[in-house]
Amino acid sequence: MVLASIVGLWFCYFILSTLRAQMFDFGFEQELLGRRALASLAGILITIGFWLILRLFDRQPLWAKIAAALLLSLPVAVLMAQANQLAFADMQEQMLERLNEKQALKFRRDDHGDLLVEVPRPDVGTLDPSAETGGAQMITIDRQPEQEVAWQQLAELSFARYFMLLAWCALYLALLTGEKARAAERREGDYRRAAKAAELRSLRYQVNPHFLFNTLNSLSALVLTGKNDAAERMIQTISVFYRRSLAGDPTSDVPLRQEFALQQLYLEIEAVRFPQRLKTDYQLPDNVAEACVPGMILQPLVENSVKHAVATSTSQVTITLSAREEYGRLLITIADDGNGQNKSTQQGHGIGLANVRERLEARFGEEASIVSGKVEGGYATHIRIPLIGQERTGNE
Repeated sequence: MVLASIVGLWFCYFILSTLRAQMFDFGFEQELLGRRALASLAGILITIGFWLILRLFDRQPLWAKIAAALLLSLPVAVLMAQANQLAFADMQEQMLERLNEKQALKFRRDDHGDLLVEVPRPDVGTLDPSAETGGAQMITIDRQPEQEVAWQQLAELSFARYFMLLAWCALYLALLTGEKARAAERREGDYRRAAKAAELRSLRYQVNPHFLFNTLNSLSALVLTGKNDAAERMIQTISVFYRRSLAGDPTSDVPLRQEFALQQLYLEIEAVRFPQRLKTDYQLPDNVAEACVPGMILQPLVENSVKHAVATSTSQVTITLSAREEYGRLLITIADDGNGQNKSTQQGHGIGLANVRERLEARFGEEASIVSGKVEGGYATHIRIPLIGQERTGNE
């Protein structure tokens, strides 16, 4: 971007200078065009060098950058003016020759650098018969010392280049400030994403210790009661469950069918504890099976149903996992037909529900909602989230 601004600056100078020459008809269009291009190229190279020096002040306060631009622009402007004079050094004599061709006067310089003008001698006629006629009369135009004129031209050109450089410095500082602002926004965004990922991981890993505690208790009960075959099946199911649940990134989304399958494994493990009391029902239409949800998002809710409906009941309890599309959003329901206790007042249920709510808020913000409470014949939790049709990774 900075290089583009430098090239753009000198390209504008080249175009405007060329248009000015066309308007005033200086002549020597081709010669001036080539030298103007050479002066512009020299200006680009000098400005790039100036930029490399200014970069040393990028980490300094704004006032220091402004002071550096004001001070350093002066010698750089003088250098540009000298380069411009070198590019057009041989054009002055050519312009005098051109003027000689167009005028009846003849211009030349003597050895001292004075400008001499030869004009035809006037014909005095009868006023002075003895006067000489014909030939030419030489008029000497005194001028300032050559060195003084050169310094004056250099100063004027340097002054013009100085303000030209200051204009570019203002543009450069604006670009630098904008880039720093964008970099700060990117860093802030990266920080927020990292913090969000850490939060999701923390909430995700809160699930596994609770489940591990319950499954180990169940496995211990099977071993103590001599149900070795059931214990072996439970160990295999636990192994599959953990392999699937720990394989993915905790911040990733997974297809809803995969989340349902994972909860089915969990309920198969719990069915070993409650073979007569636990019944399951899965309702997953094909049109939402590939919808993406945060991994393990249903685990705390299913675990709550087992803990507060199945474990506290003496009769059969059906846990239902269902999903459907609702007005372009995904509705997931975890319900049970247990004894209808106010589970929200129980500590375990409150922790699990809060965990899910925080994960949904971290992932979807205000676009997600979760409602939990009594329903006719049991208890239900409804999750509404955006309907996302393909898997979204944690790095997105």
